Amino acid sequence: MAETPTEPARSSLRSSAAPPSAPPSGAPTGGALERALSAEHAAVYAYGVIGGKTSGALLKRATAGFDAHRARRDQLRTLITRRGGTPAEPGPTYLLPFEVRGPADAVRLALLVEQRVTTAYLELAADRDPALRRIAALAAQECATRAYGWQPKLGPFPGMDREEAGVDVTVPTAGSESPPADSSGTADSAGTPGQEAQPESSAPDGQ
Repeated sequence: MAETPTEPARSSLRSSAAPPSAPPSGAPTGGALERALSAEHAAVYAYGVIGGKTSGALLKRATAGFDAHRARRDQLRTLITRRGGTPAEPGPTYLLPFEVRGPADAVRLALLVEQRVTTAYLELAADRDPALRRIAALAAQECATRAYGWQPKLGPFPGMDREEAGVDVTVPTAGSESPPADSSGTADSAGTPGQEAQPESSAPDGQ
């Protein structure tokens, strides 16, 4: 593995990300594709933080998630370029929705990232291009699978109360690290789909 997710090192690096340039008239690079790329940029950064706060089995899971999102990010950049657009570059650092202090927070962040990236791909799945729809569907499926791996839990089914349908399953982990039984906190503070983590141009952290 060429890169290992680690918590971003401290630096004085400022944001050098340029806004995405407008595609040529008639070019099929839509906003949904750009938003999916932005979501993947944020996911790669977030998984770097997650990897820096985990070890053992959780670190292996974080590494797999990091590699998967990086691969999807590169795929989206290639798609945008082929369609005549200029893919946006990631910011050097992102403002996370909450402080990640340990493994429990890392798992909580991973769940939030996967949920938000899934939402971005669901939007892309409505594109008129069958090839894009297929990519979006597969990517959303991968995100859902990773989220379940971080915290296996069955959601409510129609006609069932949340308490009846919510079934937690213990995640095998190494040592004392284990995902929280329930994700608490204000997930809504993370932003809109495709904006899980907002670029923070003046933050001291660097990617």
